[in-house]
Amino acid sequence: MKKTKISCAIVTALALTPAIAQEKAAKAQIETIQVTATKRTESIQDVPVSVSALNGEALEALGVESFNDYVEFLPNVVFQGTGPGQNEIYIRGAATSQSNIAVSSVQALQPSVAFYLDEQPVSMQGRNLDVYAADMERVEVLPGPQGTLFGASSQSGTVRMISKKPDHTGFSAGLDVNIGSTKGGEMSNSVEAYMNFTPTDELALRVVAYNDKQGGWIDNILNKPGEGGYIGSAVVIDRISGGVLSDPQNTPVISPKNDTLVEDDFNDAIYAGVRFGLSYLINEDWSFLLQHTAQSLETEGVFAYDPNLEGESSVNRFVPEDNDDEFGLTTWTLEGRLDKLDLVYTGGYLDREISSTIDYTGYTNGGLFAAYYVCNHYEAATPADEVCIDPTKFYKEKTDTSRVTHEFRINTDVDKPWRVTAGIFYDDQEVSSVGQFKIANTELGFFTDLQRTLVGTEGINSDGGPFSSEISFVNDVTHTIEQIAVFGQAEYDITDKLTATFGARWYQIDDTFKGSTTTVDVSRRIRAFGTLDASELEAVGEDPALIQAAIASGQLDVSLLDNNGTLTVDDTIFKASLDYKLNDDILLFTTYSEGFRPPVTNRVGGGLASNQSGAFEGFRIPVYSTTDSLDNYEIGLKGDFLDGVLRVNATAYYSEITDLQTSRYDPTNISFLVFTDNVGDAEIKGLDADITWLATDNLVINAAFSLLDTELSRVNAELDGIAPSVGASLPYSAEFSGNIRARYFFELNDGYEGYINGSVSYTGERLAGMAMDAYVTEDATRLIYGTGSGLSIQKEADVYAGASFTDSNGDVFQGGRYIQDSYAIANVSVGITKDDWKAELYIDNLTDESAILYIDTQQFTPKVVTNRPRTMGLRLSYDFY
Repeated sequence: MKKTKISCAIVTALALTPAIAQEKAAKAQIETIQVTATKRTESIQDVPVSVSALNGEALEALGVESFNDYVEFLPNVVFQGTGPGQNEIYIRGAATSQSNIAVSSVQALQPSVAFYLDEQPVSMQGRNLDVYAADMERVEVLPGPQGTLFGASSQSGTVRMISKKPDHTGFSAGLDVNIGSTKGGEMSNSVEAYMNFTPTDELALRVVAYNDKQGGWIDNILNKPGEGGYIGSAVVIDRISGGVLSDPQNTPVISPKNDTLVEDDFNDAIYAGVRFGLSYLINEDWSFLLQHTAQSLETEGVFAYDPNLEGESSVNRFVPEDNDDEFGLTTWTLEGRLDKLDLVYTGGYLDREISSTIDYTGYTNGGLFAAYYVCNHYEAATPADEVCIDPTKFYKEKTDTSRVTHEFRINTDVDKPWRVTAGIFYDDQEVSSVGQFKIANTELGFFTDLQRTLVGTEGINSDGGPFSSEISFVNDVTHTIEQIAVFGQAEYDITDKLTATFGARWYQIDDTFKGSTTTVDVSRRIRAFGTLDASELEAVGEDPALIQAAIASGQLDVSLLDNNGTLTVDDTIFKASLDYKLNDDILLFTTYSEGFRPPVTNRVGGGLASNQSGAFEGFRIPVYSTTDSLDNYEIGLKGDFLDGVLRVNATAYYSEITDLQTSRYDPTNISFLVFTDNVGDAEIKGLDADITWLATDNLVINAAFSLLDTELSRVNAELDGIAPSVGASLPYSAEFSGNIRARYFFELNDGYEGYINGSVSYTGERLAGMAMDAYVTEDATRLIYGTGSGLSIQKEADVYAGASFTDSNGDVFQGGRYIQDSYAIANVSVGITKDDWKAELYIDNLTDESAILYIDTQQFTPKVVTNRPRTMGLRLSYDFY
């Protein structure tokens, strides 16, 4: 929400977005944003690292409400997932398989990008906190490893949303209203308001409130088998279940029904929240800031269409889907100065609650025991009596997350030729999750009254059961991560133009995974591998001699586990850079930096692969995946040219990822449960650049682009023919992405001012996922729906080794991945301003492009996450102060 008068219009460059201030009495100038990328306030043009930043006025000018809106103008950032509150962030191509939303909380795979709200890290695997961008001071994106200053999960970059703080200069308030109409969908509306007041000279308070109802556009249509709808296939069920049906070609199937769930525009999302801030000036040297943010996000339906149905806004869902995501975040900061040292102590407490229901019917077409759950072959009197009945399934999740952080740091005087930032950091986070799966049809004899109970009790969050009679399987786990780190960064001015910087961070992480499923006592199993006690290994179903042999051969590693099953890792990472000030306007820099993701414990670690032939002979699921690391080398330029009319910032980089972590689901060869593994190494080469050009006093043109070349440089032997081979591209990253934006200002009569804004963003084609299973998925789609998806596939191997069966024509499956096609999205707006108010008409997605943002195969047939269709609307705002 803007704080200055609209007559001083502020606009942004697209990707790096320095704001452009258009003054009535002076030529437009490039305004330099102050950022805290190095944990001290500096000009964005003086920081010798690549930084993207949007200030608050720029966010408003772009109509940014969520982080997904912001990413549209950052070609080197990908926001990938299945809908609001269910996304992960990737930067500079460092991407692997998307976490399955149904197991992301228990899988514990940490993100590769750290996400901060103010000083508090709020990242979470598969479900990054979806913070509404109300009353934001700025958003900073730091591409490349930031581990020395920002720690774990800052492997490929860091994103920071910085909220506006209470202002001691006096009273101010503002209101923004937005109403929009989406083609083929519902109306949307939002209201944001803030108020800042100063009861005393020392005390300032700020209150922000917002409510945004985003209307749906996806229709849950009536399932019509034979017309693109869900028929079902006994052939698919039989082949993934090991060939248990007598005559799958002629086994009848009963199609699921959704008559009572048919609804147009059923994918609504509502953001609602408040933020309270208190700033107290203790004296001239010390200040205290306290903030609390509370937000709820409620969604219904899904944000992907079924490509087997006509059009690009239709789905068949058989269970009502919803996701309720609430968080409360309290942060505090004490800042002061002692002699020539600036001292900062900051802390935060995050409490997040997630409750969701997901249609899990698709598991019928990929789960190892699919026939057991929906077919009656084990109780049919004769083969002719075999039938596969209603496959409708669901998954219900209740996840609570808490996180407490403390950081104390010091900064020396910035005017000295040497400068030091040093500190200590503590982080304690806990994820408690109960996931209940309704998988089996309760009409079958084995499942009429399940009354499942958990095997173990240590670390569980429920009463252990019995659970509802329809629940087939339960995950109940508690995952805690405790981290302590000491960090420092020193800068020294070798000359008045040349500066050297060196940084380091030592960290120790204790990862404890406790809990139970209805089949495995997770706490006991992990502890058994920590102690290697023979009786405990036998108790969890393992042969102690075979486990010892696997450890001796190097196939299993348990050296990081203690006797309680806690995984402990410690290491030191480094950063070094040189920057040279060519003149007052041009900065050159080169940087080496390291980033990492912490190790991940597997709930079924140590288990022997179900397929013991070929590359899988002797293979066991790793007890934990080890730390994956990223080493980054980059050179960059930041410069203002032509007397400040042209700004060019560019960075070229080369990155090496070692022991790349990813999630795996490989029931044919290994296990019917998802686990994490280190699958190989990768290399990334790229170039990021952004340009801002003040074409005239009234016209600003901004452009940004990203060039990427990613490839796997090593793949584990057991993934040969399953994962793409050496030289293949990493997923979700386009070789070229870019955007361009123009903003034109003009004067009107009677003190009115106007502007016209237009932008086009382009994203190149990307590959989906890390497994070459697209031909298997597509063949299953044709059998289940009677038609294919129509999506493109890139062939990458003559044979896909991840399937033990042939396709519907009896041929061996080829290996390949789905292609997420390229797309371009154009937005336009026109507005007028006078004094403290603004009115703007806008059209987002002018050409009504239906983009393939993400191909989701988590339920074994493809679903396409897409963008909102053409939306026309009106924004009104008023500030008074």
